[in-house]
Amino acid sequence: MLYYLFDYLNRFDVPGAGLFDFISFRASLSLILSLVISILFGKRLILLLRKLQVGETVRDLGLDGQIDKAGTPTMGGIIILGSIIIPTLLLAKLHNVYVITMLLATVWLGLIGFIDDYIKVFKKNKKGLAGKFKIIGQVGVGLIVGCILYFNDGVQVHKKVDKTYHLMPNEKIVSSSHIETDSTKMWIQTRDMTTTIPFIKDNEFNYNWLIGDVDKSYGWLLFIPLVILVVIAVSNGANLTDGLDGLASGVSAIIGLSLAVFAYVSSNVKFADYLNVMYIPHAEELVIFISAFVGACVGFMWYNSYPAQVFMGDTGSLALGGIVAVFAISVRKELLIPILCGVFLMENMSVVLQVGYFKLTKRRYGEGKRIFLMAPIHHHYQKKGIHEAKIVARFWIVAVLLALASIVTLKLR
Repeated sequence: MLYYLFDYLNRFDVPGAGLFDFISFRASLSLILSLVISILFGKRLILLLRKLQVGETVRDLGLDGQIDKAGTPTMGGIIILGSIIIPTLLLAKLHNVYVITMLLATVWLGLIGFIDDYIKVFKKNKKGLAGKFKIIGQVGVGLIVGCILYFNDGVQVHKKVDKTYHLMPNEKIVSSSHIETDSTKMWIQTRDMTTTIPFIKDNEFNYNWLIGDVDKSYGWLLFIPLVILVVIAVSNGANLTDGLDGLASGVSAIIGLSLAVFAYVSSNVKFADYLNVMYIPHAEELVIFISAFVGACVGFMWYNSYPAQVFMGDTGSLALGGIVAVFAISVRKELLIPILCGVFLMENMSVVLQVGYFKLTKRRYGEGKRIFLMAPIHHHYQKKGIHEAKIVARFWIVAVLLALASIVTLKLR
């Protein structure tokens, strides 16, 4: 909203109004504003949650310090959602298809998590929202996002190809935006299902290759289920990671910083040309959104770090994972998710392996056996006697290393 106001003022040469034309300025302002909202208004919301007796119900699993957390306010994900949505509405171009998509995914998944937390807290049902309804909600957001990214005319990529390249029906030559480039290369505009393969020199991959000689107009039958799968996997991974104070919010902030780098270089034609990556027009507005995301996560850690004054609940964790998934797909980096979101993947796989191995050994030997002392894996380390704060710090370090490895793929091919 403020963008449109200052854009109008800039027409009359009002001093300072032109600053809003710069992505770096609006992204910095978005980060600061989200931090201020989460820290200043977070405290008031925590007091309100305490007044409403929105406390966490804790099952005794034999973990150190677990019982002490009983009664800690939950549903704090509202702080994160507000700190993301408000700066985005104020500073981003609201007609941008990527911004609309991200806001839709944020509100949708946040609402699913809110309903789950509401049932747990106010209806005194520890199971919360039935798993099938969560999946239906995640499938719904994946379906809508997939349709937008596949069918909307505003979603395009520009690729640099050899001048001997034969154009497809959905491709056309575009200007190189007045930058110097190799005389043997040209930029083309396409709406195909191209993505990025990490650590490969010519690292562009078109999903249409998987359907062979089938009519490419049916490519959405492949792309949309992929989007749904990624959204479900990453949002559930973030949900499982939210088991220790500051763990999910800290890891999400680190992932968000990496995604900000990818969005910035992909939306800047000069960086895209230099790094030889796809140029994604209009994706620069995603930097505004992800800056608010990072600020919201960091600001939330002010109250969520050990010992936590508030928990995000499913209201926050489902939304965080879904945001990361949709954002990565939007900047064509979904194949990097196993690396970038390695902590989420590790948490997910630890549960899958634990449950699968237990069922297998029970069926084979009559008694179930376990791989880990407890799953998700962060509880395994708790069972080994490692302090919660140390586990979180080490997971953050792992997340930083994975984020650096992901960013390195921009040049290491």
